[in-house]
Amino acid sequence: MRTHMHTPRSGGHRAMLARWAVTLLSLTWSTYHSLAIPRVTECGLSCSQGFTCRNHVNRNVFNSFCRQPPPSMSRSVLEALMLSTVMKCAPQDGCSLLLRVHASLTLHESLRGLEACSMSLDTQETHCHSMRVSRASRRQQVGQQLQVHFNCFEVSMAQSLYITLRTVPHFCGVQLNQQYNVEDCRDEDVGRNVPDCFGEAPFSWDHYLGRPSAEKLSYWVDRSRKVVLVQVPEAPGSPDYYLRLCLKWFTCEDAGEPVQVTANSVSRMVSLPYSQEMPCLCLESWPATPDAVRTQTCPFEDDTEALWDAIHYHPGSQALSWEPACPVSGHVSLCWRPGPGAHCLELENSDRPAHRRVQYSLVDTQPQLCLKFSTSLGFWVRCPFEQPRFPAWKMTIQWAPSRAHLRVAFFSPSPTSFQVRLCHRRKMWPLACHQKLQATPLPPASVSRGDFTTDPPVAFVDIPRDEACGPDTCIQGWRTDMHFSAPQQLCNLQCAAEAQTPGTSDLTEQSFSAKSGSHFPAKITSSR
Repeated sequence: MRTHMHTPRSGGHRAMLARWAVTLLSLTWSTYHSLAIPRVTECGLSCSQGFTCRNHVNRNVFNSFCRQPPPSMSRSVLEALMLSTVMKCAPQDGCSLLLRVHASLTLHESLRGLEACSMSLDTQETHCHSMRVSRASRRQQVGQQLQVHFNCFEVSMAQSLYITLRTVPHFCGVQLNQQYNVEDCRDEDVGRNVPDCFGEAPFSWDHYLGRPSAEKLSYWVDRSRKVVLVQVPEAPGSPDYYLRLCLKWFTCEDAGEPVQVTANSVSRMVSLPYSQEMPCLCLESWPATPDAVRTQTCPFEDDTEALWDAIHYHPGSQALSWEPACPVSGHVSLCWRPGPGAHCLELENSDRPAHRRVQYSLVDTQPQLCLKFSTSLGFWVRCPFEQPRFPAWKMTIQWAPSRAHLRVAFFSPSPTSFQVRLCHRRKMWPLACHQKLQATPLPPASVSRGDFTTDPPVAFVDIPRDEACGPDTCIQGWRTDMHFSAPQQLCNLQCAAEAQTPGTSDLTEQSFSAKSGSHFPAKITSSR
């Protein structure tokens, strides 16, 4: 859209133009500030509302000694590490740069605090800051998410840093790492406000490498058409250019044929199609000259969602696998959800590094069994068995014939082995579980009705009523013929007193269906 301006001929027109100019300047100033590096007035520490935290004296010594975490602590207790640059400005001295470290964790009773360390990749110089959570907060907020901000890491422009986040005390394998590059003078806000940039010419790789200066490539991403549009600038005497999309691992691997843009091309706009946005899908360009340096720009660095969908189930071997399409630093684990919307709880012995193909053998195909991906940016959960096409089994609880027991019955389309255990709720997860009971198998039905939920059960366990009924009691059942099976769980079995009337029997059966993934507080009643 073009805007045409006519010369004003009256005071009214001039006033209108003045108001329009002020509005435009205000919008421009607001836009500039929305893109600027955030300002802070002082460096310090802050925690989530409801938590009491304090700084702890640190000697900037990177401690590599660790202790084994307690069994109740998940290795993903550190949930996220996010880094950003902030600016602290003084009227006469200009502005200096600080690194803001934002950490997210689930508070465990064994954790006393956090330590964040920044190491310069150029000089190996290390600076550490740590915090402690008050004893009262630790007691009251166990299991809650804690957000922590460190704002006091002084950094220099264009500095390359390696950030490590650890627990206090330091538990082996419980840490997050991330590399970070501080903005340089090419950033408009840094170049305008940091004294080291004053009077410095714009940075140019061509100048640095002793080559003739070349104009910068411009590109746009059209997500609706799934293409990257690249504009190659015209410059007198410039060589031909090659462009392509590639997957950047240790080297850039082909994701499309290179496109040559000749110096005398009528159109210097190139359209490069792609199939999926991925963080390692990059635009690579280089001039058609001997020993040309290739440069890569990755427009989808923050598009990590597609990475977690590459999950495959192999029915023959009952194996579940995932393979990263891009380099990933983090870990993968199996987890299960006790109920709709509940936090996904990791299965024991399922933690794997995410930088290569991961495979789990003999996996039970339950809707609430999921894969959890954890990186420095956060975590993602995918539940591949939520579709109804996967076989499932069902657990129900009803009165046993003796009436002094509850019967946990299992229904399955094929003969399987099951186990049951009693658990009790407490202030922090996991539940306190004990008394594993092996289910007694039953002979398969001679004639199946085609729906295993209406066939007789394949196994059962009888539990004394006094042990199973209670407000904080849960019954868990799971398959034992699989390497990885998530328990089905029923809690709060409120067993009503029996009112006996001869010749009648009426009870409410409570169930947990693996097909629906539902989780019910159970109430069991009967009359005779």
